[in-house]
Amino acid sequence: MKKTGKKGLLLVFTGNGKGKTTAALGLAFRALGHGQRVAMVQFIKGDRQSGELKSAGCFADMFDVHVMGRGFTWKSDDLEKDIAKARAAWKFACEILRKNQHQLVILDELTYLVTYKMISEEDLLAGLSSRPAGMHVVVTGRGASPGLIEAADLVTDMREIKHPYAKGVKAQKGIEF
Repeated sequence: MKKTGKKGLLLVFTGNGKGKTTAALGLAFRALGHGQRVAMVQFIKGDRQSGELKSAGCFADMFDVHVMGRGFTWKSDDLEKDIAKARAAWKFACEILRKNQHQLVILDELTYLVTYKMISEEDLLAGLSSRPAGMHVVVTGRGASPGLIEAADLVTDMREIKHPYAKGVKAQKGIEF
């Protein structure tokens, strides 16, 4: 097979196990190490200060992070606001893809927008397929839709085998956030 230039890959990190966002951030730091620009849009997470956001600040001129959610939807005080923010975040993410200023774009917890019917799978796939040919995109979140899995070049299913939360251990700095 003859190589015809760089192909932007669509990578999906899904499943019930921990590590989807962490894996995406590993790719971000790898890309940054090669001088590539990275953007990350977080669709569900709120403005809680996380270690990854603090670290991203060290790369302020190369790593654009946009936290666009109101927090986890299962704790929502106003689901309509969550839906409106999610749709606005998706529109914003599509604009990032269209502008083509980044070599890697991470769409963190995007799968939930389809799962919760905030956007349709068709809209998701249309937005992703309109990205520039050489741009890599990572989508994270549980329950990736069948169409997203089919469209992806790489799919990793994070499977939970054991988690400290089951024994009452709360989220800890440096591990979960």
